Amino acid sequence: MNTILYPLLGTLFTFLMTTLGSALVFFFKDEIKDFYQQLFLGFAAGIMIAASVWSLLIPSMEMAEANGQNSALILGGGFIIGALFLLFLDHVIPHQHLNEDKPEGPKSMLGKNTMLVLAVTLHNIPEGFAVGLTFAIAASNSSITFASALALALGIGLQNLPEGAAISLPLKQEGMSRTKAFVYGSLSGIVEPIAGVIAGFTIHIMQTILPICLSFAAGAMMYVVVEELIPEAQLGKHSHVGTFGVLSGFVIMMLMDVFLG
Repeated sequence: MNTILYPLLGTLFTFLMTTLGSALVFFFKDEIKDFYQQLFLGFAAGIMIAASVWSLLIPSMEMAEANGQNSALILGGGFIIGALFLLFLDHVIPHQHLNEDKPEGPKSMLGKNTMLVLAVTLHNIPEGFAVGLTFAIAASNSSITFASALALALGIGLQNLPEGAAISLPLKQEGMSRTKAFVYGSLSGIVEPIAGVIAGFTIHIMQTILPICLSFAAGAMMYVVVEELIPEAQLGKHSHVGTFGVLSGFVIMMLMDVFLG
């Protein structure tokens, strides 16, 4: 039971942070300036890079070695499969990024606002799975501590806060009411508790696949970072702002995992 409850609670926290970020639409009249958007995107990228290494890949390697598995194969194979899975979702789910004029994925009758939300929702799938999986493992054995799982949830939650605002404020600029923009921004994060609970059920399938599940989550997160977050953080005249965001996010997540984990 705990392997479902704890992942749910952990991902509900990250969902709450997305909701709080979306609520900023009630307090700001204009969309986020490019300076802050680059900083937030870079910060999110840094958080996810550090989380992929300290909270996912290193525990994956340790668990694989403890199980007598080939850690190189587990890390490399799971990582690549995770990235390919996000690539697959990129091609089958219609979505549109904030700074692009044309949608991606298959042709769809969905409106621009809906596809903007779907683009952020894609980011949240691997995040929810990663947080849920670490809490589930912490609840079932000592391979990952609750402190380490909490550090990952805090890190993902920190980057979800500006991410929620980054979707609700532009939606308002597109003509939505504040309330509707808030709801859309909040709903972009609802997939995290869903993915977290799915990760919790993974524990009950087979313990031996947990290392590859961790590396899978890392690969999916890194796909988002390299494909979308870092390129978008480098747009505009002052790309060093995005770079500073990546570095600061990486350091904060790394220190949280080291001291809490």
